[in-house]
Amino acid sequence: MTTVGTDVVRRLFAAYLAQDEAAARELVGDDLRFTSPQDDHIDRSAYFERCFPTAGRVARQDLLQVVEAEPGLVLVRYEYELRTGGVFQNMEAITVRDGRVVEVQVYFGGPPRP
Repeated sequence: MTTVGTDVVRRLFAAYLAQDEAAARELVGDDLRFTSPQDDHIDRSAYFERCFPTAGRVARQDLLQVVEAEPGLVLVRYEYELRTGGVFQNMEAITVRDGRVVEVQVYFGGPPRP
């Protein structure tokens, strides 16, 4: 079953892969906080400057699970392959409020099990 939160997250992942910044900006709240092992609670401006333009390094990306764990909290597990080689899996905890992403916490994983 698709919920508003999971739909927003799926659309944001699609905008990232397509590098459709205008669509992504419509889905990301002005008060965004983005955290990953490489970024510590960066704001919306820094996200679009540093993180959003990186899709060119991705050869493919598959969303394996997109579930709303509780109202407004979407958990995503995905697998991606880099153009330079290597397949990895990551997870993200994404908070959606009023139809917009307001927080992203990225957890880097390793290669999938054989």
